[in-house]
Amino acid sequence: MARTMNRRPVLRIDLDSAGAPRHRPDDLAAEEPLEIRVRRAPLTVTMRTPGQDIDLALGFLFTEGVIRGAADVVTAQLCAGTDAPNTYNVIDVVLGPDVPPPVTDPSRNFTTTSGCGVCGKASIDAVRTRSRFALTEDPVTIGAHMLAELPGRLRTAQRTFDRTGGLHAAGLFDPDGTLVVLREDVGRHNAVDKVVGWALREGRLPLRGHLLLVSGRASFELTQKAWMAGLPVLAAVSAPSTLAVELAEEAEMTLVGFLRGRSMNVYTAPHRVTC
Repeated sequence: MARTMNRRPVLRIDLDSAGAPRHRPDDLAAEEPLEIRVRRAPLTVTMRTPGQDIDLALGFLFTEGVIRGAADVVTAQLCAGTDAPNTYNVIDVVLGPDVPPPVTDPSRNFTTTSGCGVCGKASIDAVRTRSRFALTEDPVTIGAHMLAELPGRLRTAQRTFDRTGGLHAAGLFDPDGTLVVLREDVGRHNAVDKVVGWALREGRLPLRGHLLLVSGRASFELTQKAWMAGLPVLAAVSAPSTLAVELAEEAEMTLVGFLRGRSMNVYTAPHRVTC
């Protein structure tokens, strides 16, 4: 049921070419709403690329602190919704009887765009979700030479990006640089939630001894999600934000930015990066 791409006709204009403009098909990254319900009650709507939707929902609930593990979930299933034909853009999650329902704030707008993971929070306090995993206990080290190779490995594995050029990626690597799992999405936070949801289902949390590489910048929300999953190292090909650095420092997470070519900036916990 994955609908990761749509093909549309376009007029191709190349000012550096002697040829005339021509009509051709173009592949677009799909973006559709996904409504996440808990016990049939709507919780949030996120704009995402269809595919791995169960993992996305579970990862979101975990990184938001609604669930503490896979055992908290009784069922998670795609629902047909009200569209015709059915788009299966609704996921209903049933939690165990002992799991408290998510706290909802009527002043919060739960709809999030593909570029925003915490835009709907009603207050600054609501943004912070405390991880139960202590990263100080993780002794993993990552070689700088190996780190420099990871963006290329991530890019090689981005098959949908090759055709659309419009997706973010989150890749989970082991300390040897082996790609464990890759997820793509129009939303950076969705790609990370899909990785975390996969790890939740596979019984791999916390993700001690692993590294998460994201294709864009390192924001506060991505740093928080990485901490919630117990990841000791977060790397990004672009810049981190001030809040991301502050949170990584608090968590004693190693935060690497501007990972491009053979250079990088290590903003926090540099003892995990060896030269």
